[in-house]
Amino acid sequence: MKLIGRYDSPFVRRVGISLHLLGLPFEQLPLSVFSQATEVRKISPLGRVPVLVLPDGEVLVDSVAILDHLDEIAGPERRLIPAEGAARRQILRTVVMATGAADKAIVISYERRRPAQEQSSDWVDRCQIQIAAALGELEGEAWSGAHLAQAEITTATMLAYVRRVEPALLAPGTYPKLEKMAADCENHSAFLACPLPT
Repeated sequence: MKLIGRYDSPFVRRVGISLHLLGLPFEQLPLSVFSQATEVRKISPLGRVPVLVLPDGEVLVDSVAILDHLDEIAGPERRLIPAEGAARRQILRTVVMATGAADKAIVISYERRRPAQEQSSDWVDRCQIQIAAALGELEGEAWSGAHLAQAEITTATMLAYVRRVEPALLAPGTYPKLEKMAADCENHSAFLACPLPT
């Protein structure tokens, strides 16, 4: 398999970490949606990453579709999101909250790429409020640390991204349970195999 995208994207990174955690071999092609947009669009017409190219040439676009396929490959005992029931719904709620926060952080990052006179401080403020609300909800989760599932993977990759682009929202000590969970995740071999760019 080939994973297209760079680990500076929390969505690419959560797929890479999941692949490592499940022991599924892959090659990463770290194409940038900015500097290598033409190459990315040859594989993904929307120019979105992550993209996973399967051994038979089938192309999966978007981390939700990719992770669903990886869980199918992993089978019922190893999947990172349970197939059914209350545990599945709980993990999906957490994942949706974390991906929503990541989306808002990405929106802020894109907004700040615009010329200063064209940036909307009201829009940035609104996104920051939404991120803070999501972080508050996630802080209330019961993070056990006993089992690494998609809830932990997605939340930890989101936190790393927010810390990089909006560090003021993650002042040390603000979300102690999230900080501990994320630190534990970042020390896991699957996370270390997908390092953030420096």
